[in-house]
Amino acid sequence: MIIMQFIRGFCMALADSVPGVSGGTIAFLLGFYDQFITSIDDLITGPNEKRKKAVLFLLKLGVGWVCGFIIAMLVLSSVFEAHIYFISSLFIGFILFAIPIVIKEEKNCLSQQKKMAFFVLIGIVIVSAITYFNPVSGGSGMDLSNMSFGFGVYVFIAGMITISAMVLPGISGSTLLLIMGLYLPLVTAIKEILHLNFEHFLPVFLFGCGVLVGAFSVVKIIRKALERFRAQTIYLIVGLMLGSVYAVVMGPTTLEVPKPPMGFREFNIIFFLIGGAVILGLQKLKGIEKN
Repeated sequence: MIIMQFIRGFCMALADSVPGVSGGTIAFLLGFYDQFITSIDDLITGPNEKRKKAVLFLLKLGVGWVCGFIIAMLVLSSVFEAHIYFISSLFIGFILFAIPIVIKEEKNCLSQQKKMAFFVLIGIVIVSAITYFNPVSGGSGMDLSNMSFGFGVYVFIAGMITISAMVLPGISGSTLLLIMGLYLPLVTAIKEILHLNFEHFLPVFLFGCGVLVGAFSVVKIIRKALERFRAQTIYLIVGLMLGSVYAVVMGPTTLEVPKPPMGFREFNIIFFLIGGAVILGLQKLKGIEKN
């Protein structure tokens, strides 16, 4: 279903564009994470027949992702800054309503390997530690105008790391960009390119090259993990998703003009429930697609 693939890609792009939630989380909770990982791997190393299917699937998904990414760069970044607590409440709704769905769909696998549940704790610790030790709090980050060979390599490596996080559920690539001081500079540069100002095209291009190399590298590892150690991987992913709640709560501290972490007073139950309704609605769409 073309519309469903478009919606999936669109939702992934929105998640990838702001700190707190990864596109991999969206892919996982919407039930196409395995297909997503397999398709990328088949595109790189698969036989021609599988490669054709992968191209078709990723093309449909990619159209939605590109549309969502453009909208996020032009609109969502400013909305995110102005209404951070509403958006954060929405994302927490996404996560907490999604986790029971993930557990339910992987029930057979998880119930057979209950002793591996400690991987949940590992996942929580990983995301919480990345968020807690985030050295970036506000500010405009690095200056993309001062390009040098060393800085170009840094931007390339940042692209590899970021896409690896975006593919993994629970770890936000945008949060890692904040840690590396590149989130706001890259968002601004991409917005300028969309407005046909190519002053910072080179660092964005190098970042994109890093993204491609990183995607091809990490996907095969994830695919093998899901095939050989599925229970451990699923438990880890659930932990990463739980840990991302803390990342979302701390998200306001990473803005250009830092705000306090989201507490109960700032939490908005309406947006939280909207987030849950979106997840349940997408889950319903997935059921319709299967029928």
